[in-house]
Amino acid sequence: MHQVYINIVISAILEQFDSENHFYTEQLGISEFEWLNWKEGKVNLSSDNLQKIKGLFSDYEWMLLQKILRQSVLFPEKRNVAVNEYKRLKVAIAQKWLENKLATVDLIAPTKEDEEKRVPYIHLRVAVNYGEWGFDDIISFRLPAAVQQQIEGSEVPLLDWANENLLDTYIKE
Repeated sequence: MHQVYINIVISAILEQFDSENHFYTEQLGISEFEWLNWKEGKVNLSSDNLQKIKGLFSDYEWMLLQKILRQSVLFPEKRNVAVNEYKRLKVAIAQKWLENKLATVDLIAPTKEDEEKRVPYIHLRVAVNYGEWGFDDIISFRLPAAVQQQIEGSEVPLLDWANENLLDTYIKE
C-alpha cells in the first residue's frame, strides 16, 4: 500500500476525529492490531470499511488525493511533502473558486457532540453548486475555533477572510 495514501488518510482522520484510535474503533469497529496491519499493507479492510475511509473525503477531495498519489509515483521526491501539498492544493483550488465567484463559503456549525466535548475547531466548507443534485464540488477545512470569533468580530466578509487567510490558518494545523 502506498505510504502517501496512508499519510493523507491519517491527516484526514485527525482533521475530523479526536484520534486515529477513535476512528478505527468507533467508525470502523476494528482493533489496533488490524488497523496497524492495514497501515503496513499486511491485511485488507472490508469493502464497507474502505468506503468509510473514502467517506472522509468529498468527491472532489478524493479526486485530488488520486492526483497527488499519481504525482508521487511520477516524482518520488514529492512523497515527503505530499500531505502538505494536498492541503496546499485544497486551499489553492478553493481560493481560485472564490476569486472567480464560482463557489460559496460556509462555516459549518459544530455538532452537539463537538459542543459537549468542547472541540476547539470549526469547519469551513467551500462548494461549487452545479444545480444538479449530488454533483456539487466541495472542499472542507478544519480550522481553530478562534477563527470563528476572528471572522465574526471582523468587518471582513467570510469570503474575503477565506481568500486572504485560509492558507496560513489551514496549513499551520
